[in-house]
Amino acid sequence: MTAENTSIDTLVVGAGQAGVAMSEHLSRQGVPHLVLERGRIAERWRSGRWDSLVANGPAWHDRFPGLEFDDLDPDAFPSKERVADYFVDYATKFNAPIRTGVEVRQVMRAPGRPGFIVDTSDGVIEANRVVVATGAFQRPLIPPIVSKDAPLTQIHSADYRNPGQLPEGAVLVVGAGSSGVQIADELQRSGRNVYLSVGPHDRPPRAYRNRDYCWWLGVLGEWDKEVATPGREHVTIAVSGARGGQTVDFRALANQGITLVGLTKSFERGVMHFEADLASNLARGDDNYLALLDAADAYIVSNGLDLPEEPGARKVLPDPECVTRPLLELDLREAGVTSIIWATGYTADYSWLKVNAFAPNGKPQHQRGVSTEPGIYFLGLPWLSRRGSSFIWGVWHDARHIADHIAIQRKYLSYRDASQRHSDKSPTTEGDGAGAGAGGAHPGAKHLVGVTG
Repeated sequence: MTAENTSIDTLVVGAGQAGVAMSEHLSRQGVPHLVLERGRIAERWRSGRWDSLVANGPAWHDRFPGLEFDDLDPDAFPSKERVADYFVDYATKFNAPIRTGVEVRQVMRAPGRPGFIVDTSDGVIEANRVVVATGAFQRPLIPPIVSKDAPLTQIHSADYRNPGQLPEGAVLVVGAGSSGVQIADELQRSGRNVYLSVGPHDRPPRAYRNRDYCWWLGVLGEWDKEVATPGREHVTIAVSGARGGQTVDFRALANQGITLVGLTKSFERGVMHFEADLASNLARGDDNYLALLDAADAYIVSNGLDLPEEPGARKVLPDPECVTRPLLELDLREAGVTSIIWATGYTADYSWLKVNAFAPNGKPQHQRGVSTEPGIYFLGLPWLSRRGSSFIWGVWHDARHIADHIAIQRKYLSYRDASQRHSDKSPTTEGDGAGAGAGGAHPGAKHLVGVTG
């Protein structure tokens, strides 16, 4: 990018799954745009995940409509590197105008005229519209429970790579969603003594009656739910594609050798304290699991499907001792715990976005990604339009809606009334660019050309 290249109609921030999907739909609509990515395409899949991670959905499901994982069995779970390569291939397929290695530092409303001023590590860009495609996993969140000065190795799951990264000794994994469960399992299988702190969670079956749970959520209409059940918007989901995909069973993990504990509460004088909620958390997870089996069985009957019965899916293992006699406190030194992995999720970071698009609590205000600040759009957020919005296939459909909105706005703003049309035909004004309309660059700004990376 050079100093002369300073203006674009639509700027997309982020080239992960959301940014690539957005670029495809903008390209189809003929909207001039540029995608900026501070790392590589799908960088978070490469450097923000542990080495052995695979997708939580099968290859037939977790993809965009326009490209399959043609080198994989449809029921396989792609590795993180294969997923990242998929998005590179997809962007190459339609020659997406992506610039990598460019960080967006600030976006602010242009004073006295439409559009935005975007400060980047490679210069200033003026854009009529900005799509924030940075997703929901922006800043790792570690609760302020254990001091950073404590004699322990503490890392977030975003920074975990493999067991060899940690010092010798036992490990406490805090958080039993998809990340925490898979990391705890990997550490225990590597020979570590592992404690897993289990909070409230949903626990769907990996598969039931020859259909993956992604299929069941689809036919049961769960992916398209537009509103989360009150109080369950942020409940973690314990599901995994590891080792070919298996249903997460916390009692089985305990029988395997992992010590389950309740929600992590506090840390004092080397002792970690846990809530007495382990059994109730497991029970609520069981209820969620069995409810989906019931819904699946009912769907099979009502639709006359010929799918094999699976009575073994309803068998529940006996509660292990760590559930019947739960640990409410753990002296980490006595237990040999030298590391804590915080699988405690992420928080958004919009400090760089200086626009009036946020509620008092800091959350984006939008309708299906169309912000309350005209010209600002959000993509890739959980529940943006439906339950599936933050998943690969869901973000593609949300991007299409936003691209349609942008195209419609461009048509409105390019409208010229009769006097303007007459002026366009006048010999004194013909060819002066007056007919470019609002879809073009800002007055006086230079066009961004040659943006295809």
